[in-house]
Amino acid sequence: MDFVQGLPEGVYVGQTHLHHPQAKPASRPELSGFNLALHVDDEPQRVQQHRMILLQEFAPYGVNKITWMTQTHSTICHTINEQITFSALEGDGLVTQKTGHALMMMTADCLPVVLGNAKGTEVANLHAGWRGLAGGIIENTIAAMQSKPSWAWFGAAISQHCFEVGAEVKQVFCQKYPEVASAFLPDIKTGKFYADLYAIAGYILRQHGVELILGGDQCSFRQADDYFSYRRDRKTGRMATFVFMR
Repeated sequence: MDFVQGLPEGVYVGQTHLHHPQAKPASRPELSGFNLALHVDDEPQRVQQHRMILLQEFAPYGVNKITWMTQTHSTICHTINEQITFSALEGDGLVTQKTGHALMMMTADCLPVVLGNAKGTEVANLHAGWRGLAGGIIENTIAAMQSKPSWAWFGAAISQHCFEVGAEVKQVFCQKYPEVASAFLPDIKTGKFYADLYAIAGYILRQHGVELILGGDQCSFRQADDYFSYRRDRKTGRMATFVFMR
């Protein structure tokens, strides 16, 4: 298990990859690898086995609770500490102040963003596709936190040169954040644009005082040996980005 370096002591952040030595055999080749999503027509037992493998890997660091959610490309963020939910939460952001509680977010091209404060006493995890970013998932997650986030980490997402969007997507962002116009490269032939999710998210975070931003140097689309990619393969599994406090 590889963890991100340079974060407050006791905070553990990382992302699973397509391959894992304990991944179970898949009945469908497009789902081979360490899939962690239940909504992609994988066998539920196989997915749960993979999730248990992760929990076992986290256990030596004091993790005794792990929270997944039904992600909906929304701007909904939940704070979850002591309560135990018996049905999956719906939304795209999680916040906790509880140690030993791993927050999970699944992606396969969308941008996973982890946030935390300087003291290492509060963390958040959110799923930012372009709809979530434009709608305010970062802002809503920061608003749900009890303390000001001082750092962020970007997990693997689709890179700019692989992420083609229509002019209407650029318009949505530029109406809200005029300064992110430079995050869209035009394709003269098609009239479309190539969007930089990392740059857009970075701009929003800096507007909210987040000074340290790590990650942002991976491409889920191009790195086919490392990551699942929905745009590349359509039918595929999902990685998980995690954060917990020891």
